[in-house]
Amino acid sequence: MNLRRKTPYTLLQASQNNPGLAKLMALQKSSKERLDAIETLIPVALRPHVQCGPIEDGAWCLLLTNNTTAAKLRQLVPDFEARLKLKNLEVKSIRLKVSRPT
Repeated sequence: MNLRRKTPYTLLQASQNNPGLAKLMALQKSSKERLDAIETLIPVALRPHVQCGPIEDGAWCLLLTNNTTAAKLRQLVPDFEARLKLKNLEVKSIRLKVSRPT
């Protein structure tokens, strides 16, 4: 017996029916809003090396592709925090994490 749904549906529709998925999508949206708010503070050459990461217990994580990007962004964290405060998107802290390619 095939109980599979015959009509495809979007991720948004699926999330509306699943509280856990809805929460994850809301956290992702919140993280993306923060990245959008600080993007102009990130040097243009480094922007492709930065992705928004999770928000856990008020700590926001930025995922970086290399240590050079991490070193430069470490200097900009106070500016990021000020911009987020100005936009009412405050977090307790900002973590920078270099993610290794798999």
